[in-house]
Amino acid sequence: MPYKAPVRDYQFLLNDVLNIAQYSNLKGFQDASPDVVQAILEEGAKFTEEVVAPLNAPGDKEGCVLHADHSVTAPKGYKEAYLQMVEAGWPALGGDPEYGGQGLPHVVATAYSEMLTGASSAFAMYPGLTDGAVAALSVGGTDELKALYLPKLIAGEWSGTMNLTEPHCGTDLGLLRSKAVPDSDGTYKITGQKIWISAGEHDFTSNICHLVLARIEGAPAGVKGISLFLVPKFIPDANGNPGERNSLHCAGLEHKMGIHGNSTCVMIYEDAKGWLLGNAHEGLKIMFYMMNNARLGVGLQGLAIGHASHVAAVEFAKDRLQGRALTGPKSPGKPADSILVHPDVRRMLLESRALLEGGRGFLTWVALQADLAKHAEDEATREKANDFLSLLTPVVKAYLTEKGLKVTQDSMQVHGGSGFTEHFPASQYMRDIRITLIYEGTNGVQALDLVGRKLPSKGGRAVMAYFAEIDAYVADHEAGSAATFVKGLKDTKARLMDGTLWLMQNGMGNPDAAAAGSLDYLCLFGLTALAYSWAQQAAAAQAAIDAGSTDPFYADKLKVGRVFLERILPEAEAHLQKMKAGSEALFALEDDRF
Repeated sequence: MPYKAPVRDYQFLLNDVLNIAQYSNLKGFQDASPDVVQAILEEGAKFTEEVVAPLNAPGDKEGCVLHADHSVTAPKGYKEAYLQMVEAGWPALGGDPEYGGQGLPHVVATAYSEMLTGASSAFAMYPGLTDGAVAALSVGGTDELKALYLPKLIAGEWSGTMNLTEPHCGTDLGLLRSKAVPDSDGTYKITGQKIWISAGEHDFTSNICHLVLARIEGAPAGVKGISLFLVPKFIPDANGNPGERNSLHCAGLEHKMGIHGNSTCVMIYEDAKGWLLGNAHEGLKIMFYMMNNARLGVGLQGLAIGHASHVAAVEFAKDRLQGRALTGPKSPGKPADSILVHPDVRRMLLESRALLEGGRGFLTWVALQADLAKHAEDEATREKANDFLSLLTPVVKAYLTEKGLKVTQDSMQVHGGSGFTEHFPASQYMRDIRITLIYEGTNGVQALDLVGRKLPSKGGRAVMAYFAEIDAYVADHEAGSAATFVKGLKDTKARLMDGTLWLMQNGMGNPDAAAAGSLDYLCLFGLTALAYSWAQQAAAAQAAIDAGSTDPFYADKLKVGRVFLERILPEAEAHLQKMKAGSEALFALEDDRF
């Protein structure tokens, strides 16, 4: 069942909904004319569907191999596809032109990233981790380091990783033991062990640039004493080419539930040469640029795998003949009707599509905020966009992976028993997507971040601005042609406001109560964000119809949106009531009674 990239949906979102042509005066958007964007979408779909997607299932079965010399080879075809991708310039799509990037808007690069990830999430993680390394190096690197490393990283000639986790500590990075000892030449000797390092070793690029958290000797305990270092596999020579091998290696590969095509490594550093990024003891501050980039990427991953699994389920449902429609045969000339006639199958497929299309609209809107935060002409717009980006990052990561898992689960259910076998792709998608709810901070951690850090940040400026954004949209559109969708947004936002006030009144006095309801609050936030996107999409679709378009895409969009309103949006009230229940029931049972 071949992968099909969501080209038409991105055409709609970029042109009809967000109308990115209105930003043609901004850096990056100047080169993103409609015909250029159309070509990127079409060529991106062609590459991901024809080159990358065929590697997904074989790569899952073959996995990565660690050799006696600590080298790692990826599944057959991965290296060739990676080199083809680099040759075509895809990794540089949104890169800074100062360092050889194409400088196109992040919102356009996001569309390509979803296509690549949907085609093969394990393959897409290799350039995805490099994007995060570029983000951190751009902020924390010296001019010399940026000039040396960024051109090769942006081009995809070299790759990057992030090294946080150690065997004894995951989320609690204050416990890390990796150490950095100053050397006489101004560099540091890095020693320690890191685990779960995605793309930590492979044979695609001539160098792998590891960003490693470590503690300089004598640094304060806890997270305040952590620094960030650039530790390349090969130390660049005087000409900037890979030279002497650094004293680091891959000591093992994790045996995982999914994403078998990506090398998840145990990395050992033994007095490896590293360069400090930023100031000493401020490593987490810089690493968060990489982590936030990765968290948005994981949200995209949840959406992309969900889309791929949904495509497979739809094709299966069309072909699978089983039973008859309750209202009488729909295909009397065949021995049975396709399972699309059954209401429960239609429920799963249409609810999935409503979640995916709403989630894609949300993700694309957030990606646009990243562009505006960087390139908007006035400070107020940049500030607001940056606030939105910070506020919504945990929502993108957690909500899109929660719902991506649901879509993937329902897609497997549509396959019936066939989905539980390895003859169909449903089981691989289920195995691949499950990690997205865990890594880059579990979804519970994302919810705590939203409630404990993002809401009160700067006196609540970001969340109040987001509420004002929605209120303004409602005021402008509640009497328009998509009034039903706007009412759904208005009602859901009111519930989110209710939940926010409840947190303000109860969270300070009882932190457990706020934490117990945090994931439900995040899901309520996610529902509001999708409701906002669906209101925008419905208005754009209806406008096209009113203008005389006979393209069935627009009518289909409204029909799918109705499923969102009637069958998904009512979950908002349940999330609100669960978060208001507080923590008493969760702590009533004594620890020794578990």
